Formats: sequence, C-alpha cells, structure tokens
Amino acid sequence: MAKSRTATPPATVQRGSGGELHHQAGGTHPPLTTNQGIPVTNNQTSLKAGARGPTLLEDFILREKITHFDHERIPERIVHARGSAAHGVFELHTSLARYTTARVLTEVGVKIPVFTRFSTVAGGAGSVDTPRDVRGFAVKLYTPEGNWDLVGNNIPVFFIQDAMKFPDLIHAVKMEPDRGFPQAASAHDTFWDFISLMPESMHMVMWAMSDRTLPRSLRFIEGFGIHSFRLLDARGKSTFVKFHWRPVLGLQSTLWDEAVQLAGADPDAHRRDLWTSIEEGRFPAWDLAVQIFTEAQAADFPFDHLDPTKLIPEELVPLTVIGRMTLNRNPANHFAENEQVAYCPANIPPGIDFSNDPLLQGRLFSYLDTQLSRLGTPNFDQLPINAPKCPFHTTTRDGHMQTRVPAGRVAYEPSSLQADAPYEALRGFQSLAATGEPDAKGRIRPASFADHYSQARMFFRSQNALEQAHIAAALVFELSKVETPTVRERMVGHLRVIDADLAQRVATGLGLATLPPPAKPAAPVQDLPPSPALSIIDKTPPSLQDRCVAILFSDDSDARRLAAVDKALRKAGAKVQKLSPRIGGAKLNDGTHQPADARLAGSPAAAFDAVALVLSSAAAQQLAQDDTAATFVRQAYAHLKAIGHDEGGKVLVEALHLVPDDGICALDGKALVFLEAAATRQWDREERVHPLP
Repeated sequence: MAKSRTATPPATVQRGSGGELHHQAGGTHPPLTTNQGIPVTNNQTSLKAGARGPTLLEDFILREKITHFDHERIPERIVHARGSAAHGVFELHTSLARYTTARVLTEVGVKIPVFTRFSTVAGGAGSVDTPRDVRGFAVKLYTPEGNWDLVGNNIPVFFIQDAMKFPDLIHAVKMEPDRGFPQAASAHDTFWDFISLMPESMHMVMWAMSDRTLPRSLRFIEGFGIHSFRLLDARGKSTFVKFHWRPVLGLQSTLWDEAVQLAGADPDAHRRDLWTSIEEGRFPAWDLAVQIFTEAQAADFPFDHLDPTKLIPEELVPLTVIGRMTLNRNPANHFAENEQVAYCPANIPPGIDFSNDPLLQGRLFSYLDTQLSRLGTPNFDQLPINAPKCPFHTTTRDGHMQTRVPAGRVAYEPSSLQADAPYEALRGFQSLAATGEPDAKGRIRPASFADHYSQARMFFRSQNALEQAHIAAALVFELSKVETPTVRERMVGHLRVIDADLAQRVATGLGLATLPPPAKPAAPVQDLPPSPALSIIDKTPPSLQDRCVAILFSDDSDARRLAAVDKALRKAGAKVQKLSPRIGGAKLNDGTHQPADARLAGSPAAAFDAVALVLSSAAAQQLAQDDTAATFVRQAYAHLKAIGHDEGGKVLVEALHLVPDDGICALDGKALVFLEAAATRQWDREERVHPLP
C-alpha cells in the first residue's frame, strides 16, 4: 500500500540558540548521523571561528555533506545545468585605485575578455528556459592577474544563511526522489515543506515569487555577486564591496501565462534570443556597479551584511557604475565552452578578498570539488575555456588528462636546480591580515542573523500594487500545488509576519476558512523604509530598444503601410518579425510578394512585445474565423501588449470584441501613437483581463 504524505503527523520545530532544530511531539524521528554513523546535533550551521568568523576546514560534517552533494551527478551540473553563454569584453571607465590594487578594477580603458553564462537553477540540462526560477549570472573575466570568476544570480539575496543547508535546499527544490517530478518547478511539497521550516528563506521567497524570476529574456536581467567581498589597497587596508551587473536595456519580465506559453511553443526561447541578438549585432551589455562601504558603516546597518539573505538598499549605499561588459560573440561549440566552463568564486585576483559570509565560505570549497566530479580531472583548468589568458607558471604535474608537457626536473618550490623554475611572487595575492583573537569556535549563528522577516517585508512593500498582486498570485499558484495542508498553513503563518494583507490574499486564494497563527520571529521585525529601486515596473523607462514587434499581414495587405510601420519600428530600435498565415508570405495590394519571417501558427503572442495588424478587410474577416489568428490577437491583448491596426486590422479587433483602451491604436502616418504604446505594457488593462488576488 502506498504511504500517505500525511500518515505521520508533522513535528513541531523550534530553532535553538545555535541554529539547531529541536523536534517536539508528533512522529518518531531517528537521529541524523554522518555517513560514518556519527550523530549530528546541529545540521543548520557550519563550524566557525566565532559567530561572524570564517568557516573552519576541520568541519568534517560540512565537508562530507557538501562533497557527497557535489558528486551526485555526472557529468551534468547538479544546479545551473540549463545554461546559455557568450564571449565578450569588459572595459573599466572609473578606477577604484583608491580601494584596490586589482588591475581589472584600476586600469581604465583596457578591454578584458570575458565568458558569461546564464542559467536556470532547478531544472536539468534538457528542461525549458522559462520556468519561475532564479537565474544564474556567472562571469569569467580573464584578467592580466589571473581569472576572476564573479559567480552569482539575478537576485541579490539567497534562500539560506549557511552553506551547510545548500544540499538540503537543492534536494528540496529538485524533483521529488520517489516520483522523479516535477522538473524545473518549485510548486511541490518538498520545496515548500523545507522553506516553511526555514524562516531565513522568507526574504528570498518574496523575490522568487516576484516578476524577477520570469525574465523576458536573458538580456533584461540583473546580476549580483550576492556576498560582500573585500577590496584591499597597497597597504592592506580593507573596504567592503558588493558587485552588481545592471542591464543597459533595463529590466523586463513576462507574465506567468506568457512564460507557460513560451515553454510549450519555444523551450529554447532565452537561449535563442541571446544567440540571435548577438548574431544580428545587437550586442547585450551590462554596466558593472559597486556598493562600497566601510566596517564602521556596516556596523550601523539595521542588518548584518555578512548574512546572504540580506541586501543593502541602494538608498542606504548608492551604486557607483565603474565599467561595462558587452557580449559580442557566440560560442563556437556549445559543449566545449558552455558545458565545460568551470566557474569558482575562489578565483579572484590580488586586490580582492573574501568576507566571512558563511555561504560564501562554503562555496569557496564546493565549486572546486564539483569541477573534479563533473570534468573528471584536476586538469580541467587546461581546457581552453578555463585557461587563463595571462602568463602562468605552476609546479602542478601529471593527473588524468594532462595535456601540457612541463619541462625540467623541478616540480617543487623552493628549488635551486633549475634557473627558470617558478618562485613565490614578490607581489601577489594576499588575504586580509585579521587582527584580534577569534572567538571560541562553535556551530554558532550570530544574533545579527536572527531577523528573517524585516527585509522580506521591505521588499514586498517596495513593489507597486500590480507587482504585489503578482507575488500573491504566484504564492497561491505554488501553494495550491502542495498536497500537505499543514505546509500551506505554515507558509501563510510566515506571510502574516511579512504583511497582513498579503497573508489574507493568499489565504483567500487557497480557500482557508481561518487564518493560521502567525509564525514567531526570533528577533523583532523592523519596518524598514521601502526601496523604490526594487520595483521593476516603476523604474523601467518606456523603450522600444531591442523589443520584438510582430507585424501580421496577409493577401492584399497595404504595401505602403506595411513598409512604413516596419521602418518606423526599426528606427526606434525594435526588432521586427513579419508573420503571415503561410510561411511563404503573401501578395500585397501593389502586386509585390512579401516573404514572411515566420508562420502565424507556431508563433505565440508571448514571443512579442507588441503587435501591428496590417490587413485588408476581407483578410481580417477570414482571420476572425481562424482560431489561430483569433487566439494570437486575444492573447496579445490579455498579455497587456499594444495592438496597432490599419482599417482592415480594425475589423479583426472589433470582431474579437476587444475592449478599447490606449493600447489599441490606429496605424496613422508614421504610427507614432503605436510606437509610444508599444514601448511598454498596458498595465491599466491588467485588472480587467486578469483578476488578481
């Protein structure tokens, strides 16, 4: 007989002062042990030298747990398996010589080669591009002082505070092990069960349920280094820094329904978009910005910047843009470059150093260990995509798949038998010289990490009304897929602490008769000032630059109108695709034949940012009876797209009974009204066509 999910009453869980979880009544739980059978009393926190100190190598529980996790898949990446990548250059325009000796951050005007990989997190290599998911944003900069891997996500915070919990997080969000589904989705029991027992995840949950995890394309996402790093000057003085990649095109997201349609119509939508944009010379670019702050400033923050579940609002520490990355060349071979590239946050040049962020400390170990499993050899750095482009000299030898042929008899240092043997550099990488005695070691979370709700509340209240509604709708959808009632109720209890209105909307959407009790915060919840910079809709200026507009035409379409609209859109920076009922195109009213870029059937409205209808009246009447055409226009309307039309196109709009608004406009003259409407979504339409929680 199959076991019921709810056969065993869930335990009540409380967190101890050291981060450990204490289970109380409800079910029998065997003691957790290591693979060697050693009982584990704290599975929440790594061993550190003091509450805010570095993680210790002697933590065999952490090393065993992460090592086993790193080697679970061969050769596909355990996370970030589905990726798209491109070559490019980074050029610094503002020197940080005041803070660091790193040449990549001090030498203005030097073009540094880069290889950047974007990825989903939860799905396998064969999954789709458009699920609700965090996007990886990893940049390998081939600097003159060695490779610098800035490995982060499109979200500035993370689900967990300590690397000890990373295997648990990924095990929870991946396909459930007994049934092998769902793929590339967080809307299932194990994920939300884990999250509902981890209050520290509440801030990230708000981001994950927001529009940030439904990007329009990879060209419209931000990238974040997530952790605090250090910059070191020539005297060894340290300043903290956070790194941000800001898309030159701005931020754009899809609606949930669009993401679902794209997954079915074009599973490779993001990969195709990135590749095609570069092939067409529409090179995507990102500005590198930094937040620089001192230890004294950090001490005054109402949160701990070493906590990776926290961000530093731009209003508190403004961003300074210092350079630009431009991606201008596609990979020559997907496997050799995209699949074999090996990123590791431990790869940093002199002048940059690590902070004691406990998640970062674990990543410094985990990534290298993963490469040994995935690529099968410690010589993975010899693969062209991973090799530094500056001179390098090592004493490493042999190993599986050795491709270099080191000459000479010396493979150690120091030596005196070989004149050209490498010696320690006079100037090179140095770690910050920490002062003072470390605190007693232990599996301790600092008290400054205990506030799990304040920034979650800040993020939600920084969104505009539509964005808040999208978060509520996403939570209702995800939790509706959870079969275990207690998990749904536990999550609503957390939401009550974040925002009462949000909790009520989600509870109503889930059909809860009464609100469950609120969660009990481990620290007082603060009402932090909203951060307008965290909204997408409010801060994205209208623009047609690199937006994709469809022109639907058919037999007897007005040739002059078609050409005029096409020209006006391209002049405004848009990418234009001409759609026709037949891939062969159609004969226009002047007798010329117009080829089609794509066939209407198979080209979902979700793939476009706006639609122009250039049709004869007769063709419009026929298309109104065609389910494919009718669905295309209706969905463009439902997805809040601008719809421009000539006299014939108006016949189709009226036949479909679309309620007129500012986004439905005539293609008169140079189509200026349509161009203005097409530069953004028609957000005023959403409440009418999409009832939201």
